[in-house]
Amino acid sequence: MNEFSTVADDDAVAIARILANDHVADVVEALNRESRETASELLSEVPFERAVDIFDQPELDGAPELIEALPRAKAGKLLAAMSVDRAADILREMEEPARSELISGLAPPLRATLLAILGYPEGSAASLMTTEFVSVPSDWTVGRTLDYIRKVERTRETVYAIYITDPETHVLLRSTGLRRLITGEPDDLITTVAPDRTPVTVSPLADSEKVAQLISKYDLLAVPVVEGGKILGIVTVDDIIDTMIEETTEDVHRFGGMEALDEPYMKMSFLAMIQKRGGWLCALFISEMLTANAMQAYEAELERAIVLTLFIPLIMSSGGNSGSQATSLVIRALALREIGLGDWWRVALRELPTGLVLGSMLGVVGICRIALWQYMGFYDYGPHWPLVAATVGTALVGIVTFGSLSGSMLPFALKRIGFDPASASAPFVATLVDVTGLVIYFSVALVILRGTLL
Repeated sequence: MNEFSTVADDDAVAIARILANDHVADVVEALNRESRETASELLSEVPFERAVDIFDQPELDGAPELIEALPRAKAGKLLAAMSVDRAADILREMEEPARSELISGLAPPLRATLLAILGYPEGSAASLMTTEFVSVPSDWTVGRTLDYIRKVERTRETVYAIYITDPETHVLLRSTGLRRLITGEPDDLITTVAPDRTPVTVSPLADSEKVAQLISKYDLLAVPVVEGGKILGIVTVDDIIDTMIEETTEDVHRFGGMEALDEPYMKMSFLAMIQKRGGWLCALFISEMLTANAMQAYEAELERAIVLTLFIPLIMSSGGNSGSQATSLVIRALALREIGLGDWWRVALRELPTGLVLGSMLGVVGICRIALWQYMGFYDYGPHWPLVAATVGTALVGIVTFGSLSGSMLPFALKRIGFDPASASAPFVATLVDVTGLVIYFSVALVILRGTLL
């Protein structure tokens, strides 16, 4: 796409010729690097069929704004020509009154289909489905079905999955793949080449994660969305991959302690980036103030045993790290449905001994480090250094155990009250464990060092 960048500001028509010949994925990537105004100007010069291919790509940034910038008549034709599920995605993100104006200008059948899809909750199977699929009655032959596929293949999302319905009730009976179909005899009924089993289906309100799990589990190219036995549409594997990538990106942003970005990183304005990051950062900073409060509460102890301050970073980081590990594992397991809300006690029983063992490992390392530094002369921890080492080792056991347990339980608590478990970000867990870790550390010190340093 080097040609693109060299003529971008000089000749939109010349660029449009380049865009018409390159692979559509490369075209989308190039357009995403340009401003909305430049991209809109370029798209206005691209041949209609090519523009449809470009807008059909979910990777195209700002598609709703680019559609809005076009004349209403052309925008309506583009929406009518692209795949139904993609058109629904664009309309869902579009602001009023542009959305209503575009929908009202569409043909009644398409308008009804789009309104039906838009009526389902975002992220549900029905909101991702396309109504452009191959469906034939069970009394058709293999030859007739193949002829039908040849006629409609350009208007279908996929022809690799064929759905067989009852000729009278239109209830979904079977599904078959194109490979089985082309190996059958032309005069055979299509039911003879279809696997003799009930198709894997999902309900309209099933969430995208369930759809992804079914597609992965049964190695499907598409899964039908069924209500009352009748097929409403299909969710294809490419659509679910795009959706899961978007959701995973949002989870990664939240887990990093910030709001999810709704635009690519390089497209975000300076103020928008500050808004996305500033709120969370301020909230975490305020919560970290509790750490200062905890240290203030033990100010007298710190004055008498200043050596304890040397290990505060070690103590805080160990608890935060163990909590972040547990949180990451549980969030992932919840997302993959390996565990459910009812499994919290099993997770707790698993994390408790895990935390004790991991804490003991770190405790031994901490004790050995203090002893080695003392004997090698790197640092003098004083005459009571064995008690200091015991304090650090014991505190690490308690802090790592608490970090593992609290980190694993936090996603369950958030999901129970209706929040996204990904909101249990690593910084949030670290803050929680930092405060409690200091309390545990100084409490252990009061017990072990009483009568000596304290």
